[in-house]
Amino acid sequence: MSDILRPSWLRVKLPSGENYRFVRRVIDENKLHTVCESAHCPNMGECWGAGTATFMILGNICTRSCGFCAVITGRPTELDWEEPERVAQAVELMQLKHCVITSVNRDELKDGGAEIWARTIRAIKDRMPETTIEVLLPDFKANWDALYRVLEEKPDVVSHNMETVKRLYRQVRPQAKYERSLEQIRRTKEAGFRTKSGAMLGLGETREEVLELMQDLLLHSCDVLTLGQYLQPTKAHLPVQRFIPPEEFQEYAEIGMMMGFDYVESGPLVRSSYHSERHVKPRRLS
Repeated sequence: MSDILRPSWLRVKLPSGENYRFVRRVIDENKLHTVCESAHCPNMGECWGAGTATFMILGNICTRSCGFCAVITGRPTELDWEEPERVAQAVELMQLKHCVITSVNRDELKDGGAEIWARTIRAIKDRMPETTIEVLLPDFKANWDALYRVLEEKPDVVSHNMETVKRLYRQVRPQAKYERSLEQIRRTKEAGFRTKSGAMLGLGETREEVLELMQDLLLHSCDVLTLGQYLQPTKAHLPVQRFIPPEEFQEYAEIGMMMGFDYVESGPLVRSSYHSERHVKPRRLS
C-alpha cells in the first residue's frame, strides 16, 4: 500500500450479514467473477449487503496492464459461451431491479468479446425483462462495429471510464488513448444511449486537469460522471500521491452539476457502479 497514511474517511466495515452471504453463494455457485472482488472495491460489503454486485464477464484475466488496476494481467483462457446464461440466472436468483456488467479487456479477440457482451445482455432481458442494465465497456481498440454490436441489445446505461486526466494516460493507462475513449462516449451518445464515465483522483492530477477532463466529457456528450479516490491495490501498482478530502469531492460534484452533467457522484469511496441505480433516469429535462 501507499506510504501515505490512509485517512479516517476511507475506513470501511468488513463484509458481513445474511445478504452478503447470499450474494457470495450465488456468485460462487454460478462460477462468476465480480469486479467488486477483482478490483478490491472498498464498497463490496455495503453493496453485497444490499443484495447488489457488479458482474465481470469474459473471465478474470485482462490483456492490458493498467497501473492502477488489481485485475490479473496475462493471456486469457478460451471463451466461456455459457457465461451469459449463468450471469442471467444469478440476476434472476437475486431478483435484481438493476444490474451492472463489466469485463476485462480481451484485445486478443477480433471483436474484443462483443458477442459475449451482447449475449449476456440478451440473456438477462429474456429472464428479467424489467431489470435495468448498465454496461461498463472496454474501448474495443476503436473497433466501432464491436461497440455497436453491444448497443444493438439496448442496455439502459452505457459507461466507459476515462479513469484519469489526459497528462497521466501513458502512465496510468498505457494501452489506452484519451481521445479514443472520448470518441467512444460521443459515438454512444450519437447512437441514442445514456452515457456515463468515471475517473480516479489522487494519482497526481491537478485541479485544472480534473476540470479539463470534465469539460472534455461534456463536449463528448457524457451524461453521468463518477469521481472517487484512487487506492493502491498492491505495492506493484502506482502509489497514491494524495488523499482528496470529502469537501473537495463535494466541490467537484457541485461544479459538475453547474457545468451541465445530469448526475455527478463524487466522493472518496465512489466507484463507477456505486449507487448506479440512481443513474438510469435523467434528472434534468433535455
